[in-house]
Amino acid sequence: MSSFRTIEVSDPRFERDGLRHITVKSPHLKSRGDISLFVPSGLSKPTTLPTLILLHGVYGSHWAWSLKGGAHLTAQALIDSGKIPPLLLAMPSDGLWGDGSGYLPHLQADFEKWIMDDVPAAVAAACPHVGPDSPLYIAGLSMGGWGALRLGARYPDRFEAISAHSAITRWSEMKDFVEEDIDRIPIPDTERTAFQLLQASRAQLPPLRFDCGREDPLLPGNRLLHQQLTQAGIPHHYEEYPGGHEWPYWEKHLEESLIFCTSGRTT
Repeated sequence: MSSFRTIEVSDPRFERDGLRHITVKSPHLKSRGDISLFVPSGLSKPTTLPTLILLHGVYGSHWAWSLKGGAHLTAQALIDSGKIPPLLLAMPSDGLWGDGSGYLPHLQADFEKWIMDDVPAAVAAACPHVGPDSPLYIAGLSMGGWGALRLGARYPDRFEAISAHSAITRWSEMKDFVEEDIDRIPIPDTERTAFQLLQASRAQLPPLRFDCGREDPLLPGNRLLHQQLTQAGIPHHYEEYPGGHEWPYWEKHLEESLIFCTSGRTT
């Protein structure tokens, strides 16, 4: 039985390409929240599937990964080719605060708990292929990369793998993207960089990877994080590819996240 006061799930008659849409009244957002859910085709019998929580960047919402990056099509193609096992993609909004919530607790709403508590519960309520022991992965791009690194580090026991593309690696970098005054968001000094968070949880971290385009303005921060993790002896995979901070890059390299999360290796 759902723990939400209200939950709306799209009608299967109108769903296309495995995309399902969910709206719930979230106790942590104190409002409604939206999730796009990819359910792969070809499931011949009831089965328990892993779930990848896929976080979007600034300015976007729950539909961005699917309708700007074709994430569901990439996942289905990899499943059909046997490169990855079947899995669900849970693509939530960040809570729609300003240009981007950062997936952080704010004074008025807890965008961290929306992702960690409400999103898995809503997916379980809307999809019979999720059970209490279903593996959970997390990945994201830009602000969503920051969210994946941060939440993966804060809840290492919840995730089987962490992946990030073109990630914000230092909270101060959010100022380059958003209109709002991010200094008003309460964040401890010990959690202002991805390295601080990952180092604090180093003993429990699941497999970790991240990548960045060589023409991306966030490249220096990603290179610094790679250097810091290497010097600290924290295992991780880091790659650089041609490309900038743009959807063609993320559409192409999502494949690395899907393969890594489901197998613990890169392409």
